[in-house]
Amino acid sequence: MEQAGMEHAAGSLAAIEVCVFDAYGTLLDVRSATARLSRDLDGKAEQLGALWRQRQLEYTWLRSLMHRHRDFWGVTRDALDHAFGAIGLPEDEGLKARLMDAYLSLDAYPDVAPALMQLRTDGIRTAILSNGTPAMLKAGVDSAGIGGSLDAVLSIEEVGIYKPDPSVYQLACDRLGVRRDGICFVSSNGWDVAGAATFGFQTVWLNRFGLERDRLPGEPCVVLEGLEELPALIASAAR
Repeated sequence: MEQAGMEHAAGSLAAIEVCVFDAYGTLLDVRSATARLSRDLDGKAEQLGALWRQRQLEYTWLRSLMHRHRDFWGVTRDALDHAFGAIGLPEDEGLKARLMDAYLSLDAYPDVAPALMQLRTDGIRTAILSNGTPAMLKAGVDSAGIGGSLDAVLSIEEVGIYKPDPSVYQLACDRLGVRRDGICFVSSNGWDVAGAATFGFQTVWLNRFGLERDRLPGEPCVVLEGLEELPALIASAAR
């Protein structure tokens, strides 16, 4: 997979007005919930965390296709219940409650706060566009201490359907007052990048773990392994 360097990336973004980030897996480490409670998970923390996340995402897509919306908090709990049963963990409502509580204060990746602060210093507007409910996002942003570096935190609950439905990406345009081609959208989720690119955003795939690219419409403009380079790229591409 080609990794974008500074020269390639700077040439791939143009006239950026706002930098919009996905939250879960991009700014907030979804693995940290199970990692904190690993001693209580019978050696299955990593397995549980992976399946929990997989089902969480799959349920958002399937519910969108079925037009049977349930908010992200409810979907996250449904996915947790499934994961417990699938890997044979004993039913423990107390432990499940603690895992759900942990999802409200996920660890931010170390490169997040510095990158957001630099973007703010450079005069670039920033926002989150996430599947999370407003309450989940407020808790996560407050816990990570990044609220002061964000101009807006947008939830799909305003449109009632999950990414990658185009109406979610349109929400960012409407709330931020920016044309789609003036938004740089950053996500660690390849399918989210594909959806945003197909919609018309300029996209950055934050490929933190060296994953294989998805075979979907919509190529990322830039591929980065971390957020350290992002502020310079955005500043060079700002209007």
